[in-house]
Amino acid sequence: MPDPWESLRTTALLGTDRRPLPPAGDSPSHRAVDRTDPATALLELAALETVRRRAGALPAPAAGPPGAPAPADARRELPAPAARRLALLLGTRGTAGGAPANLTELLPQWLGAARARDLRPPAVLVPALLDAARARSELRPDAVALAGPLGRWLAGRNPDWRFVLRTAAAAATGAAGPGDDRLWHEGLFAERVTHLTLLRRTDPVAGLALLRSTWPTERAEDRLLFLDSLQEGLSPADEPFLEAALGDRSKNVRATAAELLSTLPGSTLAGRMAARARAAVRLSDRGTHLLVTPPAECDAAMQRDGIALTSPTGRGERAWWFGEVIAATPLPLWAESTGLTPARLLALRVGDSIDETNSSWADDLREAWARAAVRQQDADWARALLGPAPAPAPDQRRARPPRATGAPAKLLAVLPAAERAAWTAAFIEVHGLGEAFQLLGSCATPWTPPLSTAVVAALARAADSGAYPWSHSGVLGMTERALAPGTATAVEALAARTPPATAWAETFTRLAATLRFRATMLAELGD
Repeated sequence: MPDPWESLRTTALLGTDRRPLPPAGDSPSHRAVDRTDPATALLELAALETVRRRAGALPAPAAGPPGAPAPADARRELPAPAARRLALLLGTRGTAGGAPANLTELLPQWLGAARARDLRPPAVLVPALLDAARARSELRPDAVALAGPLGRWLAGRNPDWRFVLRTAAAAATGAAGPGDDRLWHEGLFAERVTHLTLLRRTDPVAGLALLRSTWPTERAEDRLLFLDSLQEGLSPADEPFLEAALGDRSKNVRATAAELLSTLPGSTLAGRMAARARAAVRLSDRGTHLLVTPPAECDAAMQRDGIALTSPTGRGERAWWFGEVIAATPLPLWAESTGLTPARLLALRVGDSIDETNSSWADDLREAWARAAVRQQDADWARALLGPAPAPAPDQRRARPPRATGAPAKLLAVLPAAERAAWTAAFIEVHGLGEAFQLLGSCATPWTPPLSTAVVAALARAADSGAYPWSHSGVLGMTERALAPGTATAVEALAARTPPATAWAETFTRLAATLRFRATMLAELGD
């Protein structure tokens, strides 16, 4: 007798138009199913068969003892308060009084802090920890490291936790070099990307060799992300491979290869772009203007170097080609060809080669320079494009945020962490939180005390102005996990002076509780 479940599954895979439903047989319940609509009937038969299989399931024979016990773990066990906190964060015990409502946002921070202290969780919490990591892939590196040898031992006995073995293998690759490349050949796509990225951090040559070994057989969409992994440890040794990728069948792969080559100042592509840039922008004879002559056409050589024939954003063709050339040109070219610093270049007026007073190319030039600064991680250019940190107006009126050049948050990310935080704090003090979400996202967490103080003061101004909390919901979500815990007292003071039973009072009360919770959970881990 064929297995009824397998017959139904085969019909579902092939489709009811290609394979008829299995016969009703002697089952009264199957005969009662209305087969007018085969697709609906298939679902009803599957539901009936599921119930039948569950009702008739027999206990499986005992597998016997699990063999050798888990290896010993020499790490220091979590302090008892920290273990109770982990149980709360994992949801294995009820919430404590005053705990923030969204504990899941704090779990990644706790795991990272516990891992940094090289602690081990109680064995009883390891299954719940692995279940949490199974559901949330971003937790896996810290959770697997924290679970340690017991986690790996359990993963060998529960198929639901197989990811532990793959994650541990990827971490071993990052720590010790090439190691076992089975994950590259057998892993899931995301695991292969992680494996390649970690390998590039420790042994870029081995990482490139591994990618070369399977490159011809990879799908275009996979080649794109694998190629992006070469950002780790990118060096002139990668240039021949990337030059070859400029001829790839996929337009996106070609564009990514060109972008990576443009970040190598000595690459052949960077030289080709520099020659085009010299023809497109020059200093006027009097040294007062930058004169722009955009490309008249996008020839085959430009297209091979990653410049699309038409703009994907609808910009004019010449403006698009011009921007792509400048963004891919090594930034040191401009100081070498003009003798001017980035700040002085940005201060020059921009005209075209026919009319010096025509400033229509100024925005295109600054936008392209901003893209180049981000791509090449040039802090001097990023600093010049951002300009000095905003300062309050003399009359204390709140100025409107300046029109951004490029993407300010991306430019900020090029700067050192302390400088990013200071610039963002000054921006918020002058302009408030309305335009600050992406800037805050570029800052390292937890935020520095000055930045945290600026954010709390801006929230107080927003509450006093009559704005609703949900108009700043993005920033408020970040504050729960990023504000310095030391600002809890100031937030509690805001909650106390805010009219009760209002949205802002509830918001400040919850935020203060979260900050206290974070401070306590980190203190429980010890030094």
